[in-house]
Amino acid sequence: MEIFFHKDRRVFGYRVAGILIRDGKVLLQKHLDDDGLAFFPGGHVEFGETGEQALVREFREELSTDIRVGPLRWVGEMFYLWSGTAFHQICLYYDISLLDESQFPPDRSFLVTDIRGGQSFKMQFFWVGISEIEKIKVHPENAGEMLRELLSYPWSGVRHFVYRDLDS
Repeated sequence: MEIFFHKDRRVFGYRVAGILIRDGKVLLQKHLDDDGLAFFPGGHVEFGETGEQALVREFREELSTDIRVGPLRWVGEMFYLWSGTAFHQICLYYDISLLDESQFPPDRSFLVTDIRGGQSFKMQFFWVGISEIEKIKVHPENAGEMLRELLSYPWSGVRHFVYRDLDS
């Protein structure tokens, strides 16, 4: 059971995401059925699961691939609207690497279908140059700045941030 609760037209979720960087590009995903906002790949943690376990499971389920989970890099507290619903999300972002890098060349995108709560969602996984990330709508919107900081100071520890595009 995912840690994902609905109450009074609001949603709380505990999510993990992977930061996968190759050749100056980062892997992102977006739902094709909504406004096209891109975000870091991952998913919701299930009860009794660690963040690392959830990330490994999500990559196996959605992309049929195995990953190695590295250090925790960011902790985000996020408040936003998605499809007209107010969300409060805690997200842990980890460095990750693919065990088989040939599965996802950094010059191609990939389409998958995810099923949640009986609904089917089409998702695209794609690579974007870190220097180009500000040209797309990405969640959180300061992702480009945080990625450049991470590359410049890889041993700087865990960064905490609060992302608000919702008054709550």
